[in-house]
Amino acid sequence: MIAERGISVDHATIHRWVVRYAPEHLKRFNSRKCPATGRWLIDETNIKVPGRWLYLYRAIDRNGDTVEFWFSKRCNLDAAKRFLRKALKRHGRPERIVIDGSQTNREAILSCDTTDRLQNRSRRRLNPFASGKVPT
Repeated sequence: MIAERGISVDHATIHRWVVRYAPEHLKRFNSRKCPATGRWLIDETNIKVPGRWLYLYRAIDRNGDTVEFWFSKRCNLDAAKRFLRKALKRHGRPERIVIDGSQTNREAILSCDTTDRLQNRSRRRLNPFASGKVPT
């Protein structure tokens, strides 16, 4: 669009504009974004992103809108904790978190201290030591 108007701009200038104005656009976007509903579904999957296999962690709400997403090289407890902390920091605590049978996600929820504010409605007992780690 700039070239159509006969203005010559270097790519470094465009990059500086992006670095300068992107955070302001993100603030405006987040302030107008509809809040997430009180029920989240958390899931992870392995996808190929331009030539590399990565794990995509995502949380969606009851309406099917994306609450948060995050890419990770590994699918482990640390990655699940980072994702969950990021989602909780940006959107607050939901009333309910629904997960698949992933023990890693279950442990991440326990370690992020959300279980005392969420009711455990699953039939499975939440066991923070199921991974073989026993408190000393």
